[in-house]
Amino acid sequence: MMSHSKRAVVLLSGGLDSATVLAIAKSEGYECYALSFDYGQRHQFELQAAKKLCQKFDVQKHVTIEIDLRKFGGSALTEEIEVPKDRDDALMATGIPITYVPARNTVFLSIALGWAEVLGAFDLFIGVNAVDYSGYPDCRPEFIQQFAKLANLATKAGVDGNGEFNIHTPLIDLTKAQIIQKGITLGVDYSQTHTCYDPNEAGISCGHCDACQLRQRGFENAGLTDPIQYQT
Repeated sequence: MMSHSKRAVVLLSGGLDSATVLAIAKSEGYECYALSFDYGQRHQFELQAAKKLCQKFDVQKHVTIEIDLRKFGGSALTEEIEVPKDRDDALMATGIPITYVPARNTVFLSIALGWAEVLGAFDLFIGVNAVDYSGYPDCRPEFIQQFAKLANLATKAGVDGNGEFNIHTPLIDLTKAQIIQKGITLGVDYSQTHTCYDPNEAGISCGHCDACQLRQRGFENAGLTDPIQYQT
């Protein structure tokens, strides 16, 4: 298999973080292949945003994989469970919320790894963050380090020594404000991103779920105005 050192697979949800990661990968000279997932989540607005972002950043190819995680449920994003609203910082910092989708990043990275091997790409980008996040275990540096080890053990490309898979997490140590500031410098139009867990039928963000609160606080701390509309 031919190695293409400047090809990268970028996990792109259509949210604020993944948009920033795509911009970072492009700025570093990678030929980007964007991967999104229709996994039975509550709405499609993020996926619509992902398509716009791919056009904006001229990705080489954008693939959306369908996996119906509603068959398992276990999350407010894949089952008829109420999305938590108006949680304060203390609550968000305690425990793993019901919006956690079981093993989601493990599943997503595994599929991204398969595509990367086919492409001859050894670089995968994901927008996990261990600072301003909601306590998800698959956003921690320890998880990423272990997955990188797995990637090089579980693939023909890794075993044959064609290259070493690297999982890039450029946002891992950044606050939400720093992420936003970074994205602005790279030309990210955050009005084209979608973050909310529980928007209305028109796609307008609720302003009260954890994702909305972290986003709004990030813009406030960055001294900027969030360009999207909220219900309240």
